Amino acid sequence: MITIIDYGMGNVGSIKNMLERIGEPAIITNDIGEIREAVKIILPGVGAFDNAMTQINDSGLRSILDHKALNEKIPILGICLGMQLLTRGSEEGKELGLNWIAASSIKFPDSNRFKVPHMGWNIVHKSTRNALTKGFEGETRFYFVHSYYVQVDDDKNSILKTEYGLQFDSAIAQDNIYGVQFHPEKSHRFGMRVLTNFAEL
Repeated sequence: MITIIDYGMGNVGSIKNMLERIGEPAIITNDIGEIREAVKIILPGVGAFDNAMTQINDSGLRSILDHKALNEKIPILGICLGMQLLTRGSEEGKELGLNWIAASSIKFPDSNRFKVPHMGWNIVHKSTRNALTKGFEGETRFYFVHSYYVQVDDDKNSILKTEYGLQFDSAIAQDNIYGVQFHPEKSHRFGMRVLTNFAEL
């Protein structure tokens, strides 16, 4: 059973539907008791960084998420804004992130050649071997929608990279914690592969 955290800022229904398509049971919850029993967690997110962290902090979710991630060390996957929340913080706001992975979220520079937000399909490239990217062969593409990108402090925590005016970390990992900037729930067979790999961790 995969637990999808509902703190009011994510495509929780779409993620649950994609998990059901690959035969993985999931629940959507913000109940502390249910999260306490979780064996795998997905942290989604769409919207502004500060709003998301405020919701997590004010709802009482922060302490149970820290415990599951850092003490119990269950697999946790952050998606889109959820990946950015794994970092120390974002140029988008002033709130501190979860700081589970040494990284920062940075705004794409203004450009005449590359529209911001980065929206649509793009190719990813493996940078570090990881169980989350098992089975990635040939051209692997995912669907992105974001105006901020993640840059890790140590490249060993980058498992996928993507080019969009510059090179950014499109998937990151440290021990039991994983993040993907793209939307696997919108990425068809490629997204199904990522979620299957996460379910099999």
